[in-house]
Amino acid sequence: MSDTSIFQELHSGLQKAFQKLKFEVPSEVQEKAIEPILDGHDVMVSAETGSGKTAAFLLPIIHNLLENPSRHTSTRVLILAPTRELARQIDKHARDLTQFTQIKTGLIIGGADYKYQQAIFRDNPEIIIATPGRMLEHCEKQGADLNDLEYLVIDEADKMFEMGFTDDVQAIAGFCKSDRQTLLFSATLKTKGIKHLTDYLMDEPQAIVLNSFEAKNDSIEQFIITADDLVHKEKLTQWLLTNEEYRKAIVFCNTKEQVDRLGGLIRYHKIAAGTLHGDISQSVRNHVMTQFRDSKIKVLIASDVAARGIDVKDIDLVINFDMAHNAEDYIHRIGRTARAGETGKAVSLISHREWNLMVTIEKAISGSFQLTSIKELPANYKGPKKLKASGKAAGHKKKKDGAKKLTAREKKRFEKKHSKKSGTSSGSSTSSSQKQKPKKKFGATMVDSGDSPMKKKQ
Repeated sequence: MSDTSIFQELHSGLQKAFQKLKFEVPSEVQEKAIEPILDGHDVMVSAETGSGKTAAFLLPIIHNLLENPSRHTSTRVLILAPTRELARQIDKHARDLTQFTQIKTGLIIGGADYKYQQAIFRDNPEIIIATPGRMLEHCEKQGADLNDLEYLVIDEADKMFEMGFTDDVQAIAGFCKSDRQTLLFSATLKTKGIKHLTDYLMDEPQAIVLNSFEAKNDSIEQFIITADDLVHKEKLTQWLLTNEEYRKAIVFCNTKEQVDRLGGLIRYHKIAAGTLHGDISQSVRNHVMTQFRDSKIKVLIASDVAARGIDVKDIDLVINFDMAHNAEDYIHRIGRTARAGETGKAVSLISHREWNLMVTIEKAISGSFQLTSIKELPANYKGPKKLKASGKAAGHKKKKDGAKKLTAREKKRFEKKHSKKSGTSSGSSTSSSQKQKPKKKFGATMVDSGDSPMKKKQ
């Protein structure tokens, strides 16, 4: 089977969408997942962000809906996503693929008008894309009819567990038709609890593992820059956004307060930037994302609510103002760049409090971060003491005149050796016979690149 044959076998309504959207060759996850889904199997897939997995489940589902129309049934497809942003992204993708068909989609997420969503259910769209909390609310109030459901899709299952939606997903499944096809997509299938969920929801699922979130993404250059404090980080971020060459950039912070503070600072320096976090209203979030997609703003400053589901073209640069809490979140953050075969750059600003976390993440992803600096904004903090000591040793620190200071071990050995000798000069013996052991070099994978590889725009 050729690379393009999978697309060529799909419904003519999808073929028209392919032409407009310039879909030509399927991605690896699409090649491996579409046929088992078309054949009716329950499928669980582990694939990295930006791999084309949304289309991998939408295409076979839409094809089967078109091949087997049913005008007198309730909702036929339910797609659950952990965040509003991801749900909106899936809805947009579904609308693009169904634009030349009669298939309708509905978006059910928190923050939107509840009564309006009730009208969506009454309109009876074939496909519902929802976040678990709001969907369960409609189910419990009998506003959603899932008795005719043919497909239940759980996207970003690992994030579902992290955000505490496991019970909601299982409760929603209880409202669904039992004889259905269940599809689960995740960055990793190793997350604790996923096996329990698959055992509960799926019937002899086929597992498709393309990679794991620990795998290094070779298309992304990953740098770290040490920083002294909050103000220093803000100056570094401003410098990067002013001097780096990029089409779009995302800056990640760990708190809503820092997102707002940094957003105001960046805009003060005449950089077009938007902010995104959980306390921002849905209408404003939609407006910010539209501006970002349309390149009316070049920079998005966000909390981790934006790490999943943002599929925006032309993001070249990701800055971790605060280091991610774990390797999984780090991978999803930097995965906003280098999508669809492109390359990107990720820069993490590391304070003394974050160094150990950074090393843990580096080991978890089996990668190697390049330690660099910005000449205009040097940091007093250069890393842990071991790294500093190693630097001094490599630099051949100038010896002081006089005797070397004995270590405790050397002193004990010296005293034992000379305890029975009288009149021996410890100073002369030390200088002539005792040699200090060389310091061990720092064993981490960090590389001090010296001058920063980051160049100013010409």
